[in-house]
Amino acid sequence: MAYQALYRVWRPQKFEDVVGQVHITRTLQNAMEQQKVAHAYLFSGPRGTGKTSAAKIFAKAINCEKAPVKEPCGECDACRGIQDGSISDIIEIDAASNNGVDDIREIRDKVKYAPSAVDYKVYIIDEVHMLSQGAFNALLKTLEEPPRHVIFILATTEPHKIPLTIISRCQRFDFKRITHQVIVERIKHILDEEGIQYDEHALIHVALTAEGGMRDALSLLDQAIAYSDDTYIQMDDVLAVTGSIPQDRLLDMVESLRNGEAKKALNHLEASMQEGKDPNRFIFDFIHFLRDLYMYSSAENMEDVLVRAIPDDKFKHVAEQVSSQWLEQAIDLLNRTQQDMKWTNSPKVLLEIALLNIQELQTKQDSPNEQGSVSNELVQQISQLEKELNRMKEQGVQVQTQESSTPKRRAPQSRGNRYKVPYEKVRHTLSEATKDDLKNVKSNWAAFMEGLKKTSPPARAKLVDSTPRAASAKSLILSFKYEIHCALVLENQEMIENALSEYIGKRLTIIPIPDSEWQSIREDFLSQQQPSEEAEEKQESEPEEDPVISEARKLVGDELLEIKE
Repeated sequence: MAYQALYRVWRPQKFEDVVGQVHITRTLQNAMEQQKVAHAYLFSGPRGTGKTSAAKIFAKAINCEKAPVKEPCGECDACRGIQDGSISDIIEIDAASNNGVDDIREIRDKVKYAPSAVDYKVYIIDEVHMLSQGAFNALLKTLEEPPRHVIFILATTEPHKIPLTIISRCQRFDFKRITHQVIVERIKHILDEEGIQYDEHALIHVALTAEGGMRDALSLLDQAIAYSDDTYIQMDDVLAVTGSIPQDRLLDMVESLRNGEAKKALNHLEASMQEGKDPNRFIFDFIHFLRDLYMYSSAENMEDVLVRAIPDDKFKHVAEQVSSQWLEQAIDLLNRTQQDMKWTNSPKVLLEIALLNIQELQTKQDSPNEQGSVSNELVQQISQLEKELNRMKEQGVQVQTQESSTPKRRAPQSRGNRYKVPYEKVRHTLSEATKDDLKNVKSNWAAFMEGLKKTSPPARAKLVDSTPRAASAKSLILSFKYEIHCALVLENQEMIENALSEYIGKRLTIIPIPDSEWQSIREDFLSQQQPSEEAEEKQESEPEEDPVISEARKLVGDELLEIKE
């Protein structure tokens, strides 16, 4: 017999084999035992979570010769016939290739005929969201009032595409993603039955890569078995077939970034890219690896919750060296970068920028020795202040605190680890800015963004959260909600400036700044301009004196001078 894939060999034959969906299997079993079976069901959920398998088991259970039962016996003629496909009363339809009105009309014409071999005729329509609107309309009446001997089971991965009129006629069951622990336990059982040895950490990585789908996990396991020659599944085998990054390289990457060795970290990234690794896969692995470091360093006995890392000696050493604050900031930065990578044609560039920003995080934090010395100095100062305060209280001196009448403005803080704001360019633009120039930009901004949507969607995605703040005859200040977009816009600056010039009639140099910096920059500029503006207003408010009156004032003085209109 030809070889069959693991997910086919180990397809669930009973409800107890459908792992991770107890909330569904228990409801269906109770309904069958109490003989309260509905006429139509909707099974929705991610791929590989057991929707079609549960539908086939349900079809066997309600047609089992020992019914009503919670589980099909698997031994009677009905169970065996449904299992091998020899009973034609169980009809499985792929809606992706049979999605027309004529296909549904054929079903509607045949449902009125009684089943030939079992009690119930069951229609399992897979990927039902692929049906056309006309096909859904043709199905409506039959789905609402089918004959007593017919049951419909609709399966889909995208329930939001199904008309509400169809959903309201079904009992809906939402299949959820299967947890890592459940997938690991299942594939352990399968490998034990197959007589294949394995490294448990390799199975954990298979479960992580499958992202909650049992079928995906078994497909990856099939590849790993073939790669390892059916002998012993190791972590390296799984890394090879999934395209993941080895742990030693990730540990070297963390050490390089923590020590501020940017070139070394970029070399590790380049080596992975040369080996054919995908940037999106790299950042996925790196985020989960930093998550494991964070978990391990935050509490004791956390080995069981690690999903990507193997807690060997080197891992433990690195976990002791990195701080929780550094790991938290690095994960946050990588998460934002992962979102931005979905909208760019150069994901590697964004990943390189993220790594450079992460290695700069460490420069903002003091070393342990420096922290200790600073802490000691603070303790001594606090102790001295307490003594002085107690002495003053004993002498009866009242301590008063006065707040300065002049409010102090906070200077804008530059975030060196992310994007350096070009303050000089901003101030120069503000000094030359006019309301007409800004009005010209704002009036054409919506049309410009709509045009950019057609010519360059990635560039438009970077400008979605931007706001024109000030404009001169030569430049435009744009503020961005997310700071990382300031650096990303500079990659497409020339293209964006050219596109904008077509709408406003002239070329403006774009100066990006974060929203958080705009208010402080604007206040600083206005405070510097206010004295000169007041002087000008005072000068304008005092009209020039008549020359004749000035000469008379010199001759006779102010006391004898009388001026009449």
